[in-house]
Amino acid sequence: MTPAWHVTPAQAASYADGSLPELDAWSVDKHLEACTPCAARVSAAAREGTAAPALAAVRAALLATAAQEAARVGDSPGHGGGAPEPGARHTGPAGGVRRWVPRGRLVWAAGPALRGPWLVSLLVIAVGAVCAARATGFDGVRPLLLLLAPVLPTLGVAVSYGRHADPMHEIVASTPSGGLRLLLTRTAAVLAVSVPLLTLAGLLLPATAGGPGPAAWLLPGLALTLAALALGSYVGCRAATGAVSTGWLLAVGAPAAAAPGGAPHLLPTDALAGSLASVLSGPAAQGCWVAAAAGCAGLLVLRRTSFDRLERI
Repeated sequence: MTPAWHVTPAQAASYADGSLPELDAWSVDKHLEACTPCAARVSAAAREGTAAPALAAVRAALLATAAQEAARVGDSPGHGGGAPEPGARHTGPAGGVRRWVPRGRLVWAAGPALRGPWLVSLLVIAVGAVCAARATGFDGVRPLLLLLAPVLPTLGVAVSYGRHADPMHEIVASTPSGGLRLLLTRTAAVLAVSVPLLTLAGLLLPATAGGPGPAAWLLPGLALTLAALALGSYVGCRAATGAVSTGWLLAVGAPAAAAPGGAPHLLPTDALAGSLASVLSGPAAQGCWVAAAAGCAGLLVLRRTSFDRLERI
């Protein structure tokens, strides 16, 4: 979509010398991501302003560094030299260009959830459930796992994005790779770990009579994750995931908190299996979750720019 306004020469000059008010500077930052003519105007103003000597020095240093890197690439394997550094660019045997992505960048993009206590908790829940069921023969472990499985990915998202997750979050969020793009990257990383692990654990657990299958939680889990992201565009990721997780646990667990006769039980697994089956099993239930996921995804698309505002994340 074509921007409704453009950076004027006066704004470009003020932006280049750092005198533009902060709010206006943020607007220009965002505008330059999508407007090439304005980016060229600001670049020209920077080259003509007071920072021109410093920029020229930086440019000369970058060109010198690039020349040194090019010489090092020429000495890499296939060119008669040593091994390339991680992240270096070199020409492969077929003449194509290959690039190694630094391992640290991949770990950073995956997010804190995959290198913090959330992953440990996920492993403990999955492995502990399988071991407990196999050691005791208790067939009520699967309903308990299916109760937790749809909200575990949302909790991983909660610890993956925001000021609490990145010491330099404000800087990251202002880049083209920040905002919703970074949030979706880290959500995908959380799902890539939690979905196969929890599904495999469910397959290894003994089935409960009348309970849902081990993979019945996948669509609800996706819908709840998208709901947390969409709600996070209004109240922030941590508050949103807390609200969605609490709502799910109360909606499904509360009806099973008491036996049919009204007597409370600590682990009413049979009642829990029936409650889960009513919201997870069957084409009608799964179709509702598909519709919910689609609706939340649509709302997230409409609200995508809200993640560019630091006060909302």
